[in-house]
Amino acid sequence: MRGLTHFNIKLYADGADLNGMVEEYKKGVVSGFTTNPTLMKKAGVSSYEEFAKTVLKEIPDLPISFEVFSDDPKGMEREARIISGWGDNVYIKIPVTNTKGESTSPVIKKLSSEGLKLNVTAVFTLEQVKTIAEALSSDTPGIISVFAGRIADSGRDPAPIMKEAAEILKSKPKTELLWASTREILNLVQAEACGCDIITITNDILKKVPQINKDLNQFSLETVKMFYNDAKSAGYNIL
Repeated sequence: MRGLTHFNIKLYADGADLNGMVEEYKKGVVSGFTTNPTLMKKAGVSSYEEFAKTVLKEIPDLPISFEVFSDDPKGMEREARIISGWGDNVYIKIPVTNTKGESTSPVIKKLSSEGLKLNVTAVFTLEQVKTIAEALSSDTPGIISVFAGRIADSGRDPAPIMKEAAEILKSKPKTELLWASTREILNLVQAEACGCDIITITNDILKKVPQINKDLNQFSLETVKMFYNDAKSAGYNIL
Protein backbone atom coordinates (compact mmCIF):
# COMPACT_ATOMS: atom_id res chain seq x y z
CA MET A 1 0.00 0.00 0.00
CA ARG A 2 1.29 3.44 -0.96
CA GLY A 3 2.45 5.32 2.12
CA LEU A 4 3.62 2.27 4.05
CA THR A 5 6.89 1.59 2.26
CA HIS A 6 9.01 3.68 4.65
CA PHE A 7 7.56 2.15 7.83
CA ASN A 8 9.28 -0.71 9.65
CA ILE A 9 6.56 -1.15 12.28
CA LYS A 10 4.26 -4.14 11.89
CA LEU A 11 0.53 -3.56 11.43
CA TYR A 12 -1.91 -5.82 13.28
CA ALA A 13 -5.62 -5.67 12.42
CA ASP A 14 -7.82 -5.32 15.49
CA GLY A 15 -11.33 -6.76 15.30
CA ALA A 16 -13.60 -9.78 15.47
CA ASP A 17 -15.48 -9.67 12.18
CA LEU A 18 -14.48 -12.84 10.34
CA ASN A 19 -15.10 -11.48 6.85
CA GLY A 20 -13.14 -8.31 7.64
CA MET A 21 -10.24 -10.31 9.07
CA VAL A 22 -10.06 -12.56 6.01
CA GLU A 23 -10.27 -9.50 3.74
CA GLU A 24 -7.31 -7.85 5.50
CA TYR A 25 -5.38 -11.12 5.38
CA LYS A 26 -5.83 -11.44 1.63
CA LYS A 27 -4.64 -7.86 1.06
CA GLY A 28 -1.26 -8.85 2.47
CA VAL A 29 -0.72 -5.56 4.33
CA VAL A 30 -1.11 -6.63 7.97
CA SER A 31 1.33 -8.90 9.80
CA GLY A 32 -1.04 -10.22 12.47
CA PHE A 33 -4.39 -9.93 14.22
CA THR A 34 -5.74 -9.18 17.69
CA THR A 35 -9.18 -9.72 19.19
CA ASN A 36 -10.83 -9.18 22.56
CA PRO A 37 -14.12 -10.10 24.27
CA THR A 38 -15.60 -6.62 23.71
CA LEU A 39 -14.94 -6.75 19.96
CA MET A 40 -16.35 -10.29 19.80
CA LYS A 41 -19.53 -9.25 21.61
CA LYS A 42 -19.91 -6.29 19.27
CA ALA A 43 -19.47 -8.56 16.25
CA GLY A 44 -22.14 -10.94 17.53
CA VAL A 45 -19.81 -13.90 18.17
CA SER A 46 -21.79 -16.54 20.08
CA SER A 47 -19.27 -19.40 20.32
CA TYR A 48 -15.77 -18.24 21.22
CA GLU A 49 -13.99 -21.49 20.39
CA GLU A 50 -15.88 -22.03 17.14
CA PHE A 51 -15.09 -18.48 16.04
CA ALA A 52 -11.42 -18.82 16.95
CA LYS A 53 -10.96 -22.12 15.13
CA THR A 54 -12.72 -20.77 12.03
CA VAL A 55 -10.40 -17.75 12.02
CA LEU A 56 -7.34 -19.97 12.41
CA LYS A 57 -8.46 -22.14 9.51
CA GLU A 58 -8.70 -19.05 7.30
CA ILE A 59 -5.53 -17.41 8.68
CA PRO A 60 -3.08 -20.22 9.52
CA ASP A 61 0.25 -18.42 9.25
CA LEU A 62 0.04 -15.02 10.97
CA PRO A 63 0.04 -14.28 14.73
CA ILE A 64 -3.48 -14.06 16.20
CA SER A 65 -4.22 -13.14 19.82
CA PHE A 66 -7.16 -14.65 21.72
CA GLU A 67 -7.95 -13.64 25.30
CA VAL A 68 -8.66 -15.63 28.43
CA PHE A 69 -11.90 -14.85 30.28
CA SER A 70 -11.20 -16.16 33.78
CA ASP A 71 -10.51 -13.75 36.64
CA ASP A 72 -8.48 -16.10 38.85
CA PRO A 73 -4.94 -17.40 38.27
CA LYS A 74 -5.85 -21.08 38.00
CA GLY A 75 -8.65 -20.34 35.57
CA MET A 76 -6.41 -18.13 33.45
CA GLU A 77 -3.75 -20.84 33.33
CA ARG A 78 -6.27 -23.51 32.34
CA GLU A 79 -7.81 -21.37 29.59
CA ALA A 80 -4.40 -20.27 28.33
CA ARG A 81 -3.32 -23.88 27.83
CA ILE A 82 -6.50 -24.65 25.91
CA ILE A 83 -6.15 -21.59 23.68
CA SER A 84 -2.49 -22.36 23.05
CA GLY A 85 -3.51 -25.74 21.64
CA TRP A 86 -5.62 -24.16 18.91
CA GLY A 87 -2.65 -23.35 16.68
CA ASP A 88 1.06 -22.60 16.44
CA ASN A 89 0.35 -18.99 15.43
CA VAL A 90 -1.76 -18.30 18.53
CA TYR A 91 -0.83 -15.76 21.22
CA ILE A 92 -2.79 -15.88 24.47
CA LYS A 93 -3.96 -12.52 25.76
CA ILE A 94 -3.59 -12.21 29.51
CA PRO A 95 -4.80 -9.01 31.22
CA VAL A 96 -2.13 -7.25 33.26
CA THR A 97 -4.31 -7.57 36.37
CA ASN A 98 -7.56 -9.28 37.31
CA THR A 99 -10.72 -7.28 38.12
CA LYS A 100 -9.49 -6.80 41.70
CA GLY A 101 -6.35 -5.07 40.47
CA GLU A 102 -4.11 -8.00 41.43
CA SER A 103 -1.11 -8.51 39.17
CA THR A 104 -1.17 -11.54 36.89
CA SER A 105 2.64 -11.62 36.69
CA PRO A 106 2.92 -15.02 38.46
CA VAL A 107 0.71 -16.62 35.80
CA ILE A 108 2.56 -14.78 33.05
CA LYS A 109 5.91 -15.97 34.38
CA LYS A 110 4.80 -19.58 34.63
CA LEU A 111 3.21 -19.81 31.20
CA SER A 112 5.96 -17.88 29.41
CA SER A 113 8.68 -20.04 31.00
CA GLU A 114 6.90 -23.08 29.58
CA GLY A 115 7.00 -21.65 26.06
CA LEU A 116 3.46 -20.30 25.70
CA LYS A 117 3.36 -17.13 23.59
CA LEU A 118 1.57 -14.39 25.50
CA ASN A 119 0.14 -10.99 24.65
CA VAL A 120 -0.19 -9.11 27.93
CA THR A 121 -3.02 -6.63 27.49
CA ALA A 122 -4.65 -3.57 29.13
CA VAL A 123 -1.23 -2.15 30.07
CA PHE A 124 -1.16 1.57 30.91
CA THR A 125 1.85 2.34 33.10
CA LEU A 126 5.62 1.96 32.92
CA GLU A 127 5.59 0.15 36.25
CA GLN A 128 3.32 -2.46 34.66
CA VAL A 129 5.68 -2.71 31.68
CA LYS A 130 8.65 -3.32 34.00
CA THR A 131 6.79 -5.98 35.98
CA ILE A 132 5.69 -7.82 32.85
CA ALA A 133 9.13 -7.60 31.24
CA GLU A 134 10.60 -9.29 34.31
CA ALA A 135 7.94 -12.00 34.20
CA LEU A 136 8.24 -12.85 30.51
CA SER A 137 10.85 -15.42 29.53
CA SER A 138 13.76 -14.22 27.39
CA ASP A 139 13.45 -17.43 25.39
CA THR A 140 9.76 -17.15 24.47
CA PRO A 141 8.14 -14.69 22.04
CA GLY A 142 5.78 -12.28 23.77
CA ILE A 143 3.89 -9.03 23.27
CA ILE A 144 3.15 -6.19 25.70
CA SER A 145 0.11 -4.19 24.55
CA VAL A 146 0.21 -0.66 25.95
CA PHE A 147 -3.08 1.17 25.41
CA ALA A 148 -1.59 4.39 24.10
CA GLY A 149 -4.90 5.58 22.67
CA ARG A 150 -6.63 5.32 26.03
CA ILE A 151 -3.68 7.00 27.73
CA ALA A 152 -4.27 9.89 25.32
CA ASP A 153 -7.98 9.83 26.25
CA SER A 154 -6.89 10.72 29.80
CA GLY A 155 -5.27 13.94 28.51
CA ARG A 156 -1.73 12.54 28.70
CA ASP A 157 0.74 12.33 25.82
CA PRO A 158 1.47 8.60 25.36
CA ALA A 159 4.63 9.13 23.31
CA PRO A 160 7.07 9.56 26.25
CA ILE A 161 5.61 6.47 27.92
CA MET A 162 5.96 4.42 24.74
CA LYS A 163 9.54 5.58 24.19
CA GLU A 164 10.55 4.56 27.71
CA ALA A 165 8.69 1.26 27.36
CA ALA A 166 10.70 0.55 24.20
CA GLU A 167 13.91 1.23 26.13
CA ILE A 168 12.84 -1.13 28.92
CA LEU A 169 12.19 -3.93 26.43
CA LYS A 170 15.59 -3.69 24.74
CA SER A 171 16.79 -6.27 27.24
CA LYS A 172 14.07 -8.67 26.02
CA PRO A 173 14.55 -8.96 22.23
CA LYS A 174 11.81 -11.58 21.89
CA THR A 175 9.25 -9.33 23.59
CA GLU A 176 7.53 -6.87 21.26
CA LEU A 177 5.95 -3.55 22.22
CA LEU A 178 2.49 -2.97 20.77
CA TRP A 179 0.79 0.45 20.47
CA ALA A 180 -2.86 -0.40 21.20
CA SER A 181 -6.17 1.49 20.90
CA THR A 182 -5.06 3.46 17.85
CA ARG A 183 -7.20 6.55 17.26
CA GLU A 184 -5.82 8.18 14.10
CA ILE A 185 -3.23 7.81 11.35
CA LEU A 186 -0.85 10.11 13.28
CA ASN A 187 -0.52 7.29 15.83
CA LEU A 188 1.17 5.15 13.17
CA VAL A 189 3.84 7.82 12.71
CA GLN A 190 4.16 8.27 16.48
CA ALA A 191 4.43 4.53 17.17
CA GLU A 192 7.20 4.16 14.61
CA ALA A 193 9.10 7.14 16.07
CA CYS A 194 8.75 5.75 19.61
CA GLY A 195 10.35 2.45 18.67
CA CYS A 196 7.23 0.28 18.92
CA ASP A 197 7.36 -3.06 17.15
CA ILE A 198 3.64 -3.34 16.39
CA ILE A 199 0.57 -1.13 16.14
CA THR A 200 -3.02 -2.32 16.04
CA ILE A 201 -4.97 -0.54 13.35
CA THR A 202 -8.58 -0.67 12.15
CA ASN A 203 -9.59 -0.86 8.51
CA ASP A 204 -11.00 2.68 8.61
CA ILE A 205 -7.64 4.08 9.74
CA LEU A 206 -5.72 1.86 7.33
CA LYS A 207 -7.62 3.49 4.46
CA LYS A 208 -6.06 6.83 5.42
CA VAL A 209 -2.47 5.62 4.97
CA PRO A 210 -2.19 7.09 1.43
CA GLN A 211 -2.77 10.53 2.98
CA ILE A 212 0.54 10.42 4.85
CA ASN A 213 2.68 13.43 3.78
CA LYS A 214 -0.08 14.56 1.43
CA ASP A 215 0.31 18.12 0.12
CA LEU A 216 -1.71 20.27 2.55
CA ASN A 217 -2.69 22.83 -0.10
CA GLN A 218 -4.17 20.01 -2.18
CA PHE A 219 -5.84 18.61 0.94
CA SER A 220 -7.32 22.04 1.64
CA LEU A 221 -8.67 22.37 -1.90
CA GLU A 222 -10.23 18.91 -1.78
CA THR A 223 -11.96 19.84 1.48
CA VAL A 224 -13.34 23.08 0.01
CA LYS A 225 -14.65 21.14 -3.00
CA MET A 226 -16.26 18.56 -0.70
CA PHE A 227 -18.17 21.26 1.22
CA TYR A 228 -19.23 22.95 -2.03
CA ASN A 229 -20.38 19.75 -3.74
CA ASP A 230 -22.26 18.49 -0.68
CA ALA A 231 -24.10 21.81 -0.31
CA LYS A 232 -24.97 21.79 -4.01
CA SER A 233 -26.14 18.17 -4.06
CA ALA A 234 -28.29 18.78 -0.97
CA GLY A 235 -29.97 21.72 -2.71
CA TYR A 236 -29.05 24.25 -0.01
CA ASN A 237 -29.45 27.94 -0.76
CA ILE A 238 -29.51 31.22 1.09
CA LEU A 239 -32.26 33.61 -0.04
